[in-house]
Amino acid sequence: MRVIILNLKGGIVMPGILIFLLVVILVAIAFGIRIVPQGYVYVIEFLGKYHATWQAGIHVMIPFLQRVSKKVSLKEQVADFPPQDVITKDNVIMKIDTVVYFKVQDPKLYAYGAERPILALENLTATTLRNLVGELELDQTLTSRDNINSKMRVILDEATDPWGIKVGRVELKNIIPPEEIQRSMEKQMKAERDRRETLLEAEGHKQASITRAEGDKQALVLKAEAERDAQIARATGQAESIRLVYEAEARGIEMLKAANMDERVLLIKKLEALEKMGDGRATKIVVPTDLASAAADLTFKTEMLGFGESTPIDKTAPKKAEPKKEDPCCSDADKGATTRQLVEEM
Repeated sequence: MRVIILNLKGGIVMPGILIFLLVVILVAIAFGIRIVPQGYVYVIEFLGKYHATWQAGIHVMIPFLQRVSKKVSLKEQVADFPPQDVITKDNVIMKIDTVVYFKVQDPKLYAYGAERPILALENLTATTLRNLVGELELDQTLTSRDNINSKMRVILDEATDPWGIKVGRVELKNIIPPEEIQRSMEKQMKAERDRRETLLEAEGHKQASITRAEGDKQALVLKAEAERDAQIARATGQAESIRLVYEAEARGIEMLKAANMDERVLLIKKLEALEKMGDGRATKIVVPTDLASAAADLTFKTEMLGFGESTPIDKTAPKKAEPKKEDPCCSDADKGATTRQLVEEM
């Protein structure tokens, strides 16, 4: 089928021109379709002037009249800046490199707020770092990382608002002091470690001495307590022994009293006492003044016990063996040596 189009003068337009126009229209439409990926936005200009900000999705752009001015990422970005020379308050030159975490908050301001926003952020970071470190000494700089990070974040976030940038975090990555300072710090750390080692050794010796002294003290206390308990036990045993001896003697005396043998018992005891006094170990011997009466009493008591008679003894007559009578006083085991000798002689 042939399509014939008449011109205004009634002429006929050739089919080739029509095909050319259709191709141009299709190409223009193809180049005018734009797909914005997720996490990005496009800043669109119309005739060289800001027109709109396209979000993620499909959009149609008018060819030759609209153009994409800038493609902006909305994801958080990390800028690792090279080391910067800074001078501390005590005139120590060191190198510090920083890491800045930021994201674009306003694509329009990011596209038109600064010519090169990342370079501007780098220079701003360097100058802010020099200002903050210049107020601190070397030791304070090494120990105040968190303080410097927080102050830099606040300053950079406020300064980059006209650029559409939101600063989330700022970190001091490395602090590199001069080699002389590093050697001095190493010597200082070594001296500090030696000092701590010496203190720990001294503390260990001290604790060992204290523990040893406490152990010796405890041993002496236990030894003294053991000796005390032993002496108490010995004294208790001796007291108990003495008590039992006296109780036995008291019971013996009571038994003698019950047998009405008081005088004879006393006389026997006197003789036993005289025997002990004259055994040769004493340097002095006390002789009682009533020795004659004691001898008379002895004669009388022996007659009562049946050990002799008052009549003269016929020495020429043969002696009759008389059976020994049992001593009513006490048994042979309870008699003293003198008493047994007297009984045998009688």
